[in-house]
Amino acid sequence: MKFSNLLLLISCTLFYTSCQQNTDSKTGGNNLEQSPKFAIAIHGGAGTILKQNMLPETEQAYRSTLDSALTIGEKILSEEGTSTEAVIAVIKFMEDSPLFNAGKGAVFNAKGENELDASIMDGKTQNAGAISGVRNIKHPIEAAYAVMNQSEHVLLSGAGAESFALSVGLDTIDPSYFFTQRRYDALLKVQESEKTGSIPSNPDYKYGTVGCVAMDINGDLAAGTSTGGMTNKRFNRVGDSPIIGAGTYADNNSVAVSCTGHGEYFIRYAVAYDIAARMTYGKVSLKTACEDLVNDKLVQKGGSGGLIALDKSGNIEMPFNTEGMYRASSVSGKRFIGIYKDE
Repeated sequence: MKFSNLLLLISCTLFYTSCQQNTDSKTGGNNLEQSPKFAIAIHGGAGTILKQNMLPETEQAYRSTLDSALTIGEKILSEEGTSTEAVIAVIKFMEDSPLFNAGKGAVFNAKGENELDASIMDGKTQNAGAISGVRNIKHPIEAAYAVMNQSEHVLLSGAGAESFALSVGLDTIDPSYFFTQRRYDALLKVQESEKTGSIPSNPDYKYGTVGCVAMDINGDLAAGTSTGGMTNKRFNRVGDSPIIGAGTYADNNSVAVSCTGHGEYFIRYAVAYDIAARMTYGKVSLKTACEDLVNDKLVQKGGSGGLIALDKSGNIEMPFNTEGMYRASSVSGKRFIGIYKDE
């Protein structure tokens, strides 16, 4: 009898386990057949973005463009594309939009020229590439990716970066392609303010960058950033966007980060890397690391801006200490698009 009872117990246990596994496969439990998970976040610059100053049609244009960029990234990730592929495609799309300070919508330097910067980092390999001060590369993020994969370097600048881009077959165009009247008018206003000694009429002359962070279904992270820099910049000034660890950082063991704001502060305090360091060595959560750095340390130091960050578990934070930040995110299809602080 005891042996028979034991056989009955074993049979019941096996039957229950089989039923439970079948249930898990249908409801998304922890098993090999669980639905793939991906995550992506996008920013289009932080600054004095107030709803009362935004025309309804302008707001709609920004939201629509963020929505389209998010859809591009979601499609790639949902079809098992890599995180770097998603980051590049999203940023290329935003570089083509005159709404943002990158590519086609880039701001002008003091000479009335567009100088473009970009960077990308692969969280799996920790490889990185960046370019700075280029004037004829249609998609700077592609050039940064080429530096990462087709050179022994991390950062190339100016004419050298442009020669490299040509050597690897990237699209180059006449610099006039980047001209937009809105950005040129902003340059004239800032220069007029300098002559009269008044406060710049455009308070966001040093803001406006695009960026993307992504996690693919393999759990690999990537981050990328692209910008036209600061309006009226001189002396080939370089901001944080092409600086790995300042404006861009990615490590599969912790986080992917892309920053936007007053670049000098993000360089001084290695903001993108500091997020990863706080999580890795301080063992704090993504949320705590981001909030402490953006809304405490940077504020104390006088730095303004924001960032997007995505950790290895798919958690997203998008803190900023300005009035607004163009931003969007999706975690396995759960989407968010925001502009203002109260969203």
